[in-house]
Amino acid sequence: MGGPKVIVAGAGIGGLATALYLHRAGIEVEVFEQAGGIRELGVGINVLPHSTAELADLGLLEALDAVAIRTGTLVYQNRFGQTVWSEPRGVAAGYDVPQFSIHRGRLQGVLYRAAVERLGAEKIHTGHRLVAFEEDGTGITARFATPEGMAVTARGDILVGADGIHSAVRRIFFPEEGPPAWNGMMMWRGAAITEPFGDGRTMVIAGGMDAKAVIYPIADEADGKQLMNWALCVREGDGSVPPPRREDWNRVGRWEDIAAGVDLFTLDVLDFKDLILKSGDFYEYPMCDRDPLPRWSHGRATLLGDAAHPMYPVGSNGSAQAILDAKALAGLLSEGGDPVALLARYDEERRPKTAEIVRLNRKGGPERVIDVVTERAPNGFDNLDDVASPEELEAIVKGYAGKAGFTTEVVNRPAAAG
Repeated sequence: MGGPKVIVAGAGIGGLATALYLHRAGIEVEVFEQAGGIRELGVGINVLPHSTAELADLGLLEALDAVAIRTGTLVYQNRFGQTVWSEPRGVAAGYDVPQFSIHRGRLQGVLYRAAVERLGAEKIHTGHRLVAFEEDGTGITARFATPEGMAVTARGDILVGADGIHSAVRRIFFPEEGPPAWNGMMMWRGAAITEPFGDGRTMVIAGGMDAKAVIYPIADEADGKQLMNWALCVREGDGSVPPPRREDWNRVGRWEDIAAGVDLFTLDVLDFKDLILKSGDFYEYPMCDRDPLPRWSHGRATLLGDAAHPMYPVGSNGSAQAILDAKALAGLLSEGGDPVALLARYDEERRPKTAEIVRLNRKGGPERVIDVVTERAPNGFDNLDDVASPEELEAIVKGYAGKAGFTTEVVNRPAAAG
């Protein structure tokens, strides 16, 4: 190993990807995670081709294929199941690598197992909560607390805060920032084993700004069945007040809170209500983000992933941008030189790009195609062309793809549904 030693706070997708990139670059890295263990929690997410390519470059494509679905088609519909937009995804869209629909915990598990194998288990510490850090002329010292009350210190050249939307590193940088901003949308998410729909590789997003349903398979199961991810988003406020509860993917939801929202949807791909009832426990999450920061890097410390740019979960882009952060940071650090200057360059390269995506996601991202149609035709349509032109819808989808760092090469717009 050569070059600086990097301390990473956080062993989520961004933190583990950072560790793998740094290790490959020959840079010593040590990871500290607040949770007591790496458990495969959460539900479905999508890994888009621009980030799949990076994971393939890390040698993880085969491991991902073993636990994920290669998404072939994305369909946007209104709440009545009328198709507004359809396009091929991943390899079907002409990319060299797939889009993966995957259980978030399984993606984290793939990264964790690779990190243990390549870095060594002794370089990944769980049950270590960052409480402070101090910088001097020769390095940075991070201080952690364990559940048993032990104080642990780690010395390195650089500290990377990859510790999520409630980042301790970010809070130290900006102590007056306050809680995440809630847009008034409450989201519930779950998964159930059920029969496939369509070709078994299709993702459906239906609804509009005030109520949205998302359905897609995230794993093949026995007897031809699939683990089907679902999400329901319903507007419960105007975004002018803080969220009613702290963001937590593991807060169990209640049927009585979602029943009215579920009844809004009449989808042709499957029985949405039945899917939710099969799920057992599902999870509640207020849709939150934070305003883009004026700086990520402060001396020898910087931010990455959700700690740097938490964004609404539209456009399937949160994990992708964390992976791209990791690659950019490792690439710069591999050049060698003054750590403070390198972190400043990382900040300059990545911060403006992700700030733009945060802002676009607030406007609905590519899902704005159904928001536009729903606003103009809230009760459905007889002819889609009477509601929105193909050129207008294409501009929304392709415009987001360009800003987010990926492009859709082949687009198929279906005939208008009646």
